[in-house]
Amino acid sequence: MEDIKGMARAAKKRLKSNFWADCKKNSEELAVDAINRGMSEIKVKSRISDKVKNEISGEKQDDFYIRVKTLLDTEGEVSDAIGRLTDRDVYDKLSYEEKQRYNLQLSTKYLNALSRYKKEKELEL
Repeated sequence: MEDIKGMARAAKKRLKSNFWADCKKNSEELAVDAINRGMSEIKVKSRISDKVKNEISGEKQDDFYIRVKTLLDTEGEVSDAIGRLTDRDVYDKLSYEEKQRYNLQLSTKYLNALSRYKKEKELEL
């Protein structure tokens, strides 16, 4: 029950602080800017919508994405990204099969983070 009350308080706070009016204004400004730069208005509005949803749900950027973003900002796309992102303390304790599974999972996470990074850079939001 407390979760519902907390969510209601947060919604009321957003209403009082003109959160939605600001979101609409920002969305329209960024959409116009995207059209002027020759970008897709729909993609920009979709990205803004995702950011607002994440902000409302209280979702934070995960640590892995922050590490990938830092790597890409400083070094760019490198050939040994998986090696650089590997947690050596965990990796050294794994068996051969577990290491293979770990590498596959890490590469999937990296590709998802890379895709997200490219979308953010493309839209520059």
